[in-house]
This record gives sequence, C-alpha cells and structure tokens, in this order.
Amino acid sequence: MTERTTEEVLRDHLRRRAAGDLEGDLEHNYADDIALLCKSGVFQGCDALRASAEILGLQIPGANYDYLSVQTFEESGFLEWRAESDTVRIDDGADSYLIRDGRIQVQTIHYTPISKD
Repeated sequence: MTERTTEEVLRDHLRRRAAGDLEGDLEHNYADDIALLCKSGVFQGCDALRASAEILGLQIPGANYDYLSVQTFEESGFLEWRAESDTVRIDDGADSYLIRDGRIQVQTIHYTPISKD
C-alpha cells in the first residue's frame, strides 16, 4: 500500500468530520498515541480526541462549518475554519497538524466561541 500524503490525510480527515464520522476518522487518520494541544492543556490518545469533539459539539451544537484555508507542506498541515449555530459562532478556528506515516501524530486546536446574544 502506498503511504498517503499529508494532503490526502488532511482532506480525508475533513471529509469524515463533515460527514459526522468521528470513529472512522480516528481509525483511518489518527495515530493511537495522538497528542492534542489546546488552551486547556496537552492530551494524548484517541479518547482525548473524542472528548475534544464532544466539548466542541456542546459549545456549538448543530453547527455549520466552513473551511477557509487548508494548507500543507511536507509533514505539516494547517486549517483555518469558522462555524455557526443558532446560538454561537466561531470566527477564529485554527488547527495545525503533524502528519507522519499516513497518520496525524500531533494536532493543535484554537477557537473562541462567541454567543450570539
């Protein structure tokens, strides 16, 4: 099997997340010992990603996401995004990725939920 490129992994990750396929995303695109860095700290493993996805879902339920910029270079990826639900919006979403051997090894996540009230 040919190893997937950084861009192929990142595009598959975004496609699966847009389809609501978190488990397929974890199985096909993430290393088992993924390190997730965010303002709350550093977390490791797929359970940390599940918890992060759950938190985002609670903060902005039923959101529509727009991917504004997807960039890759060698083993690195960058995603700029925004999201909006009935009650909350995110204007500054930014994730970065280290993708090695066809798997996301490290991911950083930053976003600020803003109430529409």
